[in-house]
Amino acid sequence: MVAYNFKQQFADSIRSGDKCQTIRTTRRRAHVQPGGKMQLFTGLRTPFCEKLADAICTSISPIEMSIDDDGLHIWENGQELSFDKMMALAEADGFTEAPLDEFIQFFEAQMPFSGFVITWSRL
Repeated sequence: MVAYNFKQQFADSIRSGDKCQTIRTTRRRAHVQPGGKMQLFTGLRTPFCEKLADAICTSISPIEMSIDDDGLHIWENGQELSFDKMMALAEADGFTEAPLDEFIQFFEAQMPFSGFVITWSRL
């Protein structure tokens, strides 16, 4: 079972089931694979740790992101996303007020970004 920690800003949308994906960078330990069990937390390794949900991974796909003078570019599974698909990705990742602007602000310091989109269904 793989545990994932989330910022407090995403806790309510994970609990409600509105957020069923996360974008994570490549890491030393393997990410969950489709069919694998996941535990979703906020405040992991702190006295405020809270388990948000148990879930099953439904998919994992590679994602690349960069920002240049032309704006944000996202490639998922090797295909560049249209503006509408970038908006849908940002909304699915829990950004709601100004989805794409919030998404860019959240990931900008990590650009260029290489990682995975991990989706789940709740148990």
